[in-house]
Formats: sequence, structure tokens, C-alpha cells
Amino acid sequence: MDYAQNFKDLDSLLIDRDIDNYSIRFFTNYKVNKFSVLNSYYDVKFTPNNRHGIGFGVANKKMILDIGFNLKNPNKEETARFDFQGTAIIKKRNYTDLYIQSYKGFQAKNNFGESSVFRGDMRSVSFGFNYLYTLDEIEFSYSLLKAGLLDEDDKDVFITGGLGVFGMFDYFSSDTSVLSEIALEYYNEQADIKRYQGVTVGVMGGAISYFKIKEDIRAAVNIMPGVGVMSKKITLQDGDYKPEKPILYKLDFSLGLAYQLDRLYACLTYNNGLYATDFGYDNNYRLNIGNAKLALGYRLGQPNKKRKLKQSLFEE
Repeated sequence: MDYAQNFKDLDSLLIDRDIDNYSIRFFTNYKVNKFSVLNSYYDVKFTPNNRHGIGFGVANKKMILDIGFNLKNPNKEETARFDFQGTAIIKKRNYTDLYIQSYKGFQAKNNFGESSVFRGDMRSVSFGFNYLYTLDEIEFSYSLLKAGLLDEDDKDVFITGGLGVFGMFDYFSSDTSVLSEIALEYYNEQADIKRYQGVTVGVMGGAISYFKIKEDIRAAVNIMPGVGVMSKKITLQDGDYKPEKPILYKLDFSLGLAYQLDRLYACLTYNNGLYATDFGYDNNYRLNIGNAKLALGYRLGQPNKKRKLKQSLFEE
């Protein structure tokens, strides 16, 4: 085994030695995991507080390292949270993303006129993945777009589709019913939920697109619908049951927009995942996982040095 060559290959994969590719950046972001319990007429939404953050980082064509700080409003109760969401393109045809989220503390809002209330006892855990194998090689790089490294040789338009799979685990619970006594007046007794958990596997399709709007502006738009089979268990204040209908529907949407001006660049990314399933007895569940980031960066190298920016094997 040629250890020296393996080390050299790993070094070239992970380390960017070209200073022209480096930038420092500042960003503001938004991350959320919110869900609803609803019936045919009424809806109670559970939304976390302190959803925004700011931070700084370093980027090159191999990686983006951002360090963020959650912004907390002293006039609102705090949601404790861990939130990781990332996307990768592996060997040009394998689009993957992963999310891991753990939240405690939600603002309970409704559409029937009652005051919202903060539920510090409510917990939510969600983690999962999406995998899409594309029909064509993906001829652009999300990491380079996010890092403000726009390739002069990019096609004006690139569109491809694909098929794949997804999986997820989803859970929420509270010390008492997730619905208040007032809210339960608008629901049936099977909505007196104390804990829910579900495990899903499914299939998905998708369309991935990339556009060169101008020489210094790029956009990427993706949409990925899917359907899965979910094993669900709902624990009530008194008893438990398993919903009969196992189907879960999902729709993922993402947008990337980058602008480069000499050494300065701006990049906006937005990702949103919608999941829906039936709790039975005319009760339904909706989950919304989303994040957005606006990054402003300053390139350290020579921005006008013409070169072909090769897509790295792994992306952020």
C-alpha cells in the first residue's frame, strides 16, 4: 500500500493551498423546527424562539467553516436548541443532505383566538437524510457558490433530475398534554397527546437546476418531493394508539443566489422541508424544517485571476 500517495490524495482533497480561493465572511442565519397538530378546522402551531443568529467564518473551494452565535431576546423565553443541517454532492451524481435537530421550549399559537403561551416543557427531536442519484453529472458546486467562487466556464443553464430515498426519525413530547385545556375544547379526545414518535423510510424524486444570470450572478433552485411509509406511536394522557394510515408526504425546496464584485461577494441560501402525516381520528400533523443564511465575504486573493475551479469531491 502506497501510504505516501494516499496521504497526498487526502491532502489535496481536504486542503486548499491557493490563497486566491480564500475569503473571510460574516453572516446572519435563521434556523427553525416547527410543527402543528390540526384537524379540519383548527390548528395549534408550536414555534421555537430565538431563531436567528450571526457569525463569521473562513471559506475556500474545499470547505466552509462558519462559527455562529444564537441571538436571544431578553423579553422572550429561551428555546434550548441544537441544530445541524448540511448538504453534500459526492462524485458529481450523489446529492445528499443531513439534518439533526433537538429543541426544548416552544411558543404555542392557534387560529381560534386564544392567547399564545410558551411551553418550556415541550421537546422535539428530528433527524434524517435525503439521498438523490441524478441522471446527469452535477456540473456545478454548491460549496463554490456559497464561498463566492464563481466559475467563468459554468454553463448558462444546467437542469437535471433524479431518484432517491429518504429516512427520518421524528419525536415530540411534553410533561402534560401538548394541547392546553382550552385548546382541547376544539379537538377530540385522541388529540390529548403527551408524546409522539415516528420512523419513516421512503422514495423521492427531484429536479436540480443552476443558472448563470450574469457573469457575476449565479442561482441554484432544487425541488424534491417524496412519499414514505411511517411507523407511528402516539401516547395520550390516558392510553396510547398507533395511527392506521402509515403514509407520510414530504416536499423539500432549496434556493441559492450568489453575487460577486471584485473581492466582495454575497450569498443567500434558503432550504425548507415540509412533512405531513395523518394522526387518525381527524387529527393531522405537519412538520416544517427550515434554514436561511446571508453571507457577506471578502476574497483574500486576486479575484480576476482566470482559472477553472474544479469541483471538490465533498461539499459542505
